[in-house]
Amino acid sequence: MAKDKGQLIHNPEQLEARLQEIPMQSGIYLMRDRAGNIIYIGKSTKLRSRVRSYFRASQALSEQKQLMVQQIADIEFIVTDSEAEALALEANLVKQEQPYFNVLLKDDKKYPYLCITWSETYPRLFITRKRRRNNAKDRYYGPYVDTGALRRTLGLIQRIFPLRQRPKPLFKDRPCLNYDLGRCPGVCQQLISPEDYRQTLQKVAMIFQGRSQELVRDLTTQMKEASANLEFEQAGKLRDQIQALQQLNANQKVSLPDDTVSRDAIALVSNPQHAVIQLFQIRAGKLVGRLGFFADVSPAINPEDILQRVIQDHYSFVDAVEIPSEILLPQALADQDIISQWLTERKGRKVTLTVPQRQAKAELIAMVEENARYELERTQRVADRNQQNSQDLANILDLPEIPRRIEGYDISHIQGSNAVGSQVVFIDGIPAKQHYRRYNIKNANVRAGHSDDFASLAEVIRRRFRKYAENPDFPRQDDPEFPDLVMIDGGKGQLSAVVEQLQQMDLLADVPVISLAKQREEIFLPDESSPLETDSEQPGVQLLRRLRDEAHRFAVSFHRQQRTKKMQRSRLDDIPGLGFQRQQTLLAHFRSLEYIRQASLEQLQDVPGIGQSLAKQIYDYFH
Repeated sequence: MAKDKGQLIHNPEQLEARLQEIPMQSGIYLMRDRAGNIIYIGKSTKLRSRVRSYFRASQALSEQKQLMVQQIADIEFIVTDSEAEALALEANLVKQEQPYFNVLLKDDKKYPYLCITWSETYPRLFITRKRRRNNAKDRYYGPYVDTGALRRTLGLIQRIFPLRQRPKPLFKDRPCLNYDLGRCPGVCQQLISPEDYRQTLQKVAMIFQGRSQELVRDLTTQMKEASANLEFEQAGKLRDQIQALQQLNANQKVSLPDDTVSRDAIALVSNPQHAVIQLFQIRAGKLVGRLGFFADVSPAINPEDILQRVIQDHYSFVDAVEIPSEILLPQALADQDIISQWLTERKGRKVTLTVPQRQAKAELIAMVEENARYELERTQRVADRNQQNSQDLANILDLPEIPRRIEGYDISHIQGSNAVGSQVVFIDGIPAKQHYRRYNIKNANVRAGHSDDFASLAEVIRRRFRKYAENPDFPRQDDPEFPDLVMIDGGKGQLSAVVEQLQQMDLLADVPVISLAKQREEIFLPDESSPLETDSEQPGVQLLRRLRDEAHRFAVSFHRQQRTKKMQRSRLDDIPGLGFQRQQTLLAHFRSLEYIRQASLEQLQDVPGIGQSLAKQIYDYFH
């Protein structure tokens, strides 16, 4: 079918013709924009009726859905044999495509995950706030509400099991101190096979899957076998792991009479702005995990839909072994039977979704709901404070709307040496570190003994907004990465340099820009010789100060990092015959100047490109 590049809502004849092509059967529908990108995926038992409802004037749509309808240029559909098949297909496609208007939950910014990179030969284990989908083999556990408890658990696990400690080896030809301490099995030098290391990671994964008791039973069996085979050292290690795991589980106090059943208890609490969902994982009668989800809501969004979306999103990412036999709900869902059938097929065993009426389980739901309510109150307090700060800032600057995305820029150097720039981003008053950027200043005139903050800021701004200047048709206001406000750390001079650069790029009308001077916390506007009359303690100015301080901190930390690297190279510059490329090779091999100094003559000769004569010069220089 040929695709029209215009929006369907503005072409009634084409819209009606397309709707008539959609059957009245169960299946999924895919909305595409003018560029052909999928912006929304949905399911329905009657596809044509569901899709038509988006374009009815009488239909009460949320602001988000109204915005989506304005962008629909084409509609595709896939017919399925059953509702359960449509549900599973929708979950898989949403997970694969990540359409913009399907990304309802905000858990990737609010709560952290535990990631195991199974896609790597020797998988890594780390905490992240972004559930990336670059590789389907990687596994994410969470999101966890209690960040402190997650870090303590991970710290204990790293003491129980020897695990990979670094993303990259510290040395090229030998393991680091972690190997000698028993914290790492020597992954960098492949002193353990990938198969054996993955077996260790499988044990760790069982902990985050809520299968600690099963792991303890397996380790107990292995300990007895090792003892029977007179492998007492191995048996002792297994005994220590069992004791540590029992300590890890000792603090769990939730218990139910039928404690052999694995179950999840879910509750949702919402207000007109936000919804908080808590999921308690109960395994063998004990609370092994508390997960959290966060969503923006509006009057047109039904909390039941949010709860169903959480269930679909969460259980589509977990392994089948992690799906419990019973899921307790605070209320019945429209597609409850379909979801139960879908989960049963995934797990291979019966999975029931129930709204508990009996006392013990009902009390469990009440406890989960109470925790969700506390989290919602805390979230609302933070949101109200940030909203007040942003509103006050809009009043100070006379902005037409409250700025949602604010970017701050700063330059750091020492008399022009190692000059760097920083870009930090606040979204809704909260640091969004996944959007931070660092810039090495490339201007040849900025060098040791000759600094130029004005030219450096102009370069950073030019590089940041280059894609918008080079492509005037690029959708700026609809781009979530386009700022509502830009703040420069500095006074009138720094601001003028940035304004001149934006004028050259024909972007000044689209990018509101100000500067914040350090000494008196004065705010300067373009083409204004005097600062705004403000109180340094009022909420809007405090928001700018936090942004300015964060931009300064980020720039200084990057500058120190670059300066340290330069200092390492500067000592190597004194060695005759050792050029820049061989300095890089040495530092890549030994990782630090100190280890180069400690290296023997033979170790230096093993470095590619370092011959016997040059190795002796390097050795003699340090000795």
